[in-house]
Amino acid sequence: MPMMPGKTALLELLKQEGVRVMFGNPGTTELPLMDALAVEKDIRYVLALQEAPAMGMADGYAQASGTCAMVNLHAAPGLGNAMGMLYDAQKAGAPILVTAGQHEQRFNFTEPLLWTDLPRVARPFVKWSEEVRRLEDLPRAIHRAVKTALAPPMGPVFLSLPGDILSDSADLDLGAPSRVALGIRGDAGAIARAAAVIAKAKSPVIIAGDAVAQSNALAELVTLAETLGAPVYDEGMASRAMFPSSHPLYRGTVVRLPAAIHGMLSQHDLLVSIGGDLFTLSLPGDSEAMPENFPVVHLDTDPWELAKNYPEAVSILGEPKATLPELTEAVVKARSAAESEAAAKRLVHVRAEGVASLHKLHAMADAVAERHPIHPLALMQTIGRLLPEDAVVIDETVSSGTGLRRFLKSDDAQSFFGLRGGGIGWGLPAAIGVKLALPDRPVVALIGDGSAMYTIQGLWTAAHQKLRMVFVIINNYSYRILKQRTNAMKGLAAQADNYVAMDLDKPRVDFVSVAQGLGLAAHKATALSDLGDLMEQALAADGPSLIDIEVDRSWKPV
Repeated sequence: MPMMPGKTALLELLKQEGVRVMFGNPGTTELPLMDALAVEKDIRYVLALQEAPAMGMADGYAQASGTCAMVNLHAAPGLGNAMGMLYDAQKAGAPILVTAGQHEQRFNFTEPLLWTDLPRVARPFVKWSEEVRRLEDLPRAIHRAVKTALAPPMGPVFLSLPGDILSDSADLDLGAPSRVALGIRGDAGAIARAAAVIAKAKSPVIIAGDAVAQSNALAELVTLAETLGAPVYDEGMASRAMFPSSHPLYRGTVVRLPAAIHGMLSQHDLLVSIGGDLFTLSLPGDSEAMPENFPVVHLDTDPWELAKNYPEAVSILGEPKATLPELTEAVVKARSAAESEAAAKRLVHVRAEGVASLHKLHAMADAVAERHPIHPLALMQTIGRLLPEDAVVIDETVSSGTGLRRFLKSDDAQSFFGLRGGGIGWGLPAAIGVKLALPDRPVVALIGDGSAMYTIQGLWTAAHQKLRMVFVIINNYSYRILKQRTNAMKGLAAQADNYVAMDLDKPRVDFVSVAQGLGLAAHKATALSDLGDLMEQALAADGPSLIDIEVDRSWKPV
């Protein structure tokens, strides 16, 4: 075998694993890698101006492409900068190979500048974390890392790459990639038990999670929902479209508060969770989200999530696309003639309820359409009407996105991406990664003003890459969600009507100037009537555009 430098071997290994895009922000510990990239033709290096946007871009790319993304960070500070976005990627189950440059090993015992124990820092937020200490182990490390990232449940992995590993040469056997088959079929006995429970339900409800979109099982879930005559909700922090938004059984997203979930479930006699999160809540409550002794049938790709917080009648480890057809068939066979007839009647009723609830939501939006500044509900309705059928929406509207998924035409697994982990600043760079993965689809990012400022430098990358995409800033000049929740505490801030460090208006951020300074076409909209022409122009532009939309700052309950 010929002698091969580690830096060259790394790129060859990444190409074996299907990596064609690398996100990053280089520093001194990455210089051997950057040297190798100078003559590399098959891997595209996407430069971010800071590591948090680089990680967010890799997250969006991984989710939209369904492949393992790759991001390279700079030593300890670079990994530290990326940690918030790495947390979001972990929660979304995004398969990402995260690497960070490390000093040469002969130097590290002295604890040089920028050094720390990188694998230990990354470990809480990844599936596997290690440092490569011999060049001969690099092929095994890369293949193990990518295999692990893509194995269910998917998620990020981390490798620390010391400088000598990349600079040295050795006789290397590069090996070959391996993959764990994803189509895990649920246990037949568990499916039979679940079908028996479901067949008896008189008012079932479904909560769907990201595992549905990750296995592209929307059609299979539609079949199950129609067979059950059950409404379908997204899990509380959905990162994907798990059910077609145009379907009349769709009800939108579960509210992340115990009382709201308890009230919804109390209208039903069975919860069927298909990869759904049970339950990640925003705030504690006076009662449990789950009613006492409430029956649950739960299918998931992650055994940790099964019966994690509440007892379940049946827990099934399996992938939705492989398991849902068997579960649906088993339910049909388990029913009596009377139960089948009741389910058919229930389907008609629940579909009609869905149509009526969507009409009601449109009526509510119509009622505030003339408000000035723009009411967020009317804005979401207008955006839903303006976007083309094949649009991909990245949602980090936080407190302003009520009704968004029901207004959108998001009917396929790649049509919608949302903030799963809750660490803000994700949406702007994630949208760039999504656009790189789906270059032929219109990509529109809806970002709150507070969120945008966490990773605003990501706009430069969109301009540098000449990406045809649209960033919409939903601007209320505040951290509105914090005001809402502080007010709900009914404490000193509510009594004094003084909410410290929650306004972004002295001075107001000029997003148009910021975007123009980073290379984008940018415009401001103060009325819904402005939005149609601006969106049409932005979607047709040759590069990225930003629209800053001023919305109503109201946040107190009426």
